[in-house]
Amino acid sequence: MFVPSHYREPDSSWMIDLIRSNPLALMAINGDRDRGPFATHLPVIPDPDMTSEWSADLSGAVLLGHMNRANPQWSALETGGVVLLIFTGPHGYVSPAVYKTTPAAPTWNFTSVHVHGVVEKFDSTEETLAVVRSTVTAFEAEFGDDWDMSRSVGYFRKIVPAVGAFRIRVTGAEGMFKLSQEQPAEVRDRVRQSFSEREQGHYRETAELMGRLPG
Repeated sequence: MFVPSHYREPDSSWMIDLIRSNPLALMAINGDRDRGPFATHLPVIPDPDMTSEWSADLSGAVLLGHMNRANPQWSALETGGVVLLIFTGPHGYVSPAVYKTTPAAPTWNFTSVHVHGVVEKFDSTEETLAVVRSTVTAFEAEFGDDWDMSRSVGYFRKIVPAVGAFRIRVTGAEGMFKLSQEQPAEVRDRVRQSFSEREQGHYRETAELMGRLPG
């Protein structure tokens, strides 16, 4: 991903927060010459068994994910292969009307993290079930109502044969946080205020990120 220097994240915590808050990633791999690349939207979580600190470029981190085994990407996915995970965060259209200057051009403020890593496919039912259970635990704690899955584990076992789970060992990541940093402070403040007044949540979330930028 091309990231101009003024759009780079202030520190790695921005990338980590975006990944945790927006875990539905787009996983892309190279395909063959006939079919071209494969891409699938799927949930991804940090491996709960890995407790070490995240590095500046996230290298060394371990992520877990799963997809439907009927997906052609699963059969094309190979242990030892390199994958790209794209996490998209808050974003919003910036109208030149907000700038109150002429000439001006419209743009789009957005946040994104691209993660490269090496994949390891799981073969056993127990490993796959562990990924599913870890995913449920993580998402219920962050986004759900602490649903107790204990009475549904038997059902999980019935559907797990159709699930393909994997581990990704991160080799590096880049974050792009395009939040009007190239604009004068007063213009950036007008954009942030405009976003904070919008009804759509992703605009307000973008405004909050803009408010966290170093002065």
